[in-house]
Amino acid sequence: MVKTFQQYLPETNRTYSCVHCRAHLASHDELISKSFQGSQGRAYLFNSVVNVACGQAEERVLLTGLHAVADIYCECCKTPLGWKYEHAFESSQKYKEGKYIIELAHMIKENKWD
Repeated sequence: MVKTFQQYLPETNRTYSCVHCRAHLASHDELISKSFQGSQGRAYLFNSVVNVACGQAEERVLLTGLHAVADIYCECCKTPLGWKYEHAFESSQKYKEGKYIIELAHMIKENKWD
């Protein structure tokens, strides 16, 4: 069995964490957009994330067209969080490639939000 170690973001950063186990997921500095829709409601697009594992990529028709996406999970508690855009088939959607969607239902804000 492989032991995974949890990554912690600097305490000086505003962070988003897993609502179920409080593992850090992303820094607010990595947030690209709050205007996305997930299967369970609103979702945010991030440039990079931590403590996340990716499943196998598969083609799905989303609201903005056909994409190859991989489901992402919290590495600590295994909760499904959203997906990673592996490939966009339409040129207008290419900016999403390599980016991550995390649904608001699965994350909370922590550190310095006041």
